[in-house]
Amino acid sequence: MNTTKSFDISKHAVMDAYKLVRAKGGSAGIDDQSIAEFESDLKNNLYKIWNRMPSGTYFPPAVKRVEIPKADGGKRALGIPTVADRVAQTVVKMVLEPLVDPHFHEDSYGYRPNKSAHQAVGVARRRCWRNNYVLDVDIKGFFDNIDHELMMKAVRKHTTCKWVIVYIERWLKAKVQYEDGHLEARDKGTPQGGVISPLLANLYLHYAFDSWMKKQHPHITFERYADDIVIHLQSEEKAQMLLNQLGNRLKQCKLELHPTKTKIVYCKDADRTREYPNINFTFLGFEFRPRGAKNKYGKLFCNFLPAVSRAALTRMKRTVRAWRLRWCTEKSLEDLSRMFNPIARGWIQYYSKYYKSALFQLSCHINRHLAKWVANKYKNYRRRPRNALHALGKTARIKTDLFAHWSILGDLPADGTRRAV
Repeated sequence: MNTTKSFDISKHAVMDAYKLVRAKGGSAGIDDQSIAEFESDLKNNLYKIWNRMPSGTYFPPAVKRVEIPKADGGKRALGIPTVADRVAQTVVKMVLEPLVDPHFHEDSYGYRPNKSAHQAVGVARRRCWRNNYVLDVDIKGFFDNIDHELMMKAVRKHTTCKWVIVYIERWLKAKVQYEDGHLEARDKGTPQGGVISPLLANLYLHYAFDSWMKKQHPHITFERYADDIVIHLQSEEKAQMLLNQLGNRLKQCKLELHPTKTKIVYCKDADRTREYPNINFTFLGFEFRPRGAKNKYGKLFCNFLPAVSRAALTRMKRTVRAWRLRWCTEKSLEDLSRMFNPIARGWIQYYSKYYKSALFQLSCHINRHLAKWVANKYKNYRRRPRNALHALGKTARIKTDLFAHWSILGDLPADGTRRAV
């Protein structure tokens, strides 16, 4: 048997890649194999990946197409690779990322080491104070329209490693399997949901947008998180000029600005009082708009600030309703905390970074549903829902760490004089 390996890929690299995949979790691909099932025969499954990748005989299976709802009412198509394919993609990512990331723009924040969404939002907030206008950029169907030829040109610019180039090209061309089982070939785009896709997206936009901005408009600042882009300008005229130029630039890169979602926004506040049709935009789940604030002397004024968006609040409230807390009467309050608090904690830790008080709507919503649980569980409160809320408040003051909205936001229900539950 010919045991010659065309490419040098170590077993340790495959194992390290698996550990990263396992830590992130994720759904099964077209083979319906979960991470737990993959791990039940781990040694053999990892050996298959290692044996095929160095020999050049690894061919990725189709990705599973899944649609998830978007904030605007539409649907976002995700491509879910199998667990084995996620491991293989991670092997390549571990090689390619150190080669390309040092070249990326400092204001590219998405899916990068030591960069975060909070950093991007914080920088955008400061720059909105210093600039009058924002160009809120939306690229229409970005992940679905990445040009394969241009993508591979960018990859080859940063590596001559043959197996990295071979496997990226294969992943770009991997078929998509729809819910009804039929397969579709792909001649453009990269599946949103793959391990390698965010890195490839950053590389593509590094040349399509970041480098172009640095060369053509070096004094104009922006923040980019994957394909979510915010550009800061001093005047409406400059914003309109850049909008036209950017549209032409993206066409050269086989991309298109969304005709209705891309817009010029006026950063209205106490000092900028012009009437303008657009005075708000959403970036990474935070809605920037005029909001009440206090200066260091305690005086109220209007400032242009980010807070949890109305769309994000609506989604979170809908999820809380879907928990059907009032019917979980066989559970204790501690059980409810173990079941649902990790989700709420994730929301609150993310959105409380800026303008924390905007989350009080969510906090009150959770408290109301917990109070309905109290009223259903304890018959003494069934006819007196307000007393149920008071009893919950009493408990909240004793066990504040039980729920994130109590401990992080400090938004406790009024306790009245009733006993704890």
